[in-house]
Amino acid sequence: MKVLRIAHVAVAVSSLDLAGAAFAALGLQVGASELVASQKTNAAMIPVGPDNLELIAPAGNEGLQKFLDRRGPGLHHICLEVDDLAAALVELRGRGVRLIDETPRRGAHGFLVAFLHPAACGGVLVELCQAAPK
Repeated sequence: MKVLRIAHVAVAVSSLDLAGAAFAALGLQVGASELVASQKTNAAMIPVGPDNLELIAPAGNEGLQKFLDRRGPGLHHICLEVDDLAAALVELRGRGVRLIDETPRRGAHGFLVAFLHPAACGGVLVELCQAAPK
């Protein structure tokens, strides 16, 4: 498994519009929002140099809503881009790493995604992603 980069740091928010306006006030360009149907989430990317912040808001995602109800807006997860997501999941499973997703699924912006259980990474929710073939 080869980690290529930090793809994004995700911030859970109740409203993409309100959070987007706050980041826009910092001079950042907030990308168009996207409904990620597979995750019942609305998402918007904010490029920051070569990196990205991702704003995520529930669109029926009960887990994300519970997160916001318990903790309020804030850091939700980090996403690492890998060269081969399916192979990475097989390798991690073989090492005994606890996975939320056993197989890749379609995520925001056309990426394939899978989440690792927070217990696998010291309490941090980690998403792995791979750019979908063009």
